[in-house]
Amino acid sequence: MRIWEFRPSAGSEREFERAYGPAGVWATLFRKHAGYLGTDLLRNVSTPGQYLTIDRFTSAEAFQTFKLRYADEYDRLDRECEALTAHERAIGDFTVIA
Repeated sequence: MRIWEFRPSAGSEREFERAYGPAGVWATLFRKHAGYLGTDLLRNVSTPGQYLTIDRFTSAEAFQTFKLRYADEYDRLDRECEALTAHERAIGDFTVIA
């Protein structure tokens, strides 16, 4: 799974939530790849304006394959959504410990 931290641009919180949530444009793009398992959007209750996304794929390799196959669409969507975020940071790729 890939985890990102975001701070939406002032006044764009609802639009950000729609775009980055489990039914948003990012999840719609990810669904094109068979290795995609789902997205969670979390809002920090004690730090206003802080969000995390958790995008789950079957493996880190599945995500890399997705990125290669859909690079143009990914880059286009990233540019389109850029105005929605004041800050974004890739926290990293994680795996669940069984």
